[in-house]
Amino acid sequence: MAKGSQEKKRCARIAAIFKTLSHPQRLFLLCCLCEGEAAVSDLQKVCGAPQPVISQHLSRMRREGLVKARRTGTSVRYRIADPRIPAIVRSMEKIFGP
Repeated sequence: MAKGSQEKKRCARIAAIFKTLSHPQRLFLLCCLCEGEAAVSDLQKVCGAPQPVISQHLSRMRREGLVKARRTGTSVRYRIADPRIPAIVRSMEKIFGP
């Protein structure tokens, strides 16, 4: 029965990642960050969303371990923390098209 319990935990972890990816704005932010580290202001320009909205999404993804933040002076720069994310994004692009 231990296998079933381990499998359920693994599925729950995977579902949590996909739940985060299921929001279009968060997915777009992750796609942008797959290209490299970026400041919140840069992401705001590309996304066209208000800074508080971008920050809320990034904060959630940071709590979930998908991105990391680093402060440089007065700005905060974000990058992908989970090495699986770029692979997931590339797989989705192959499946669903560019």
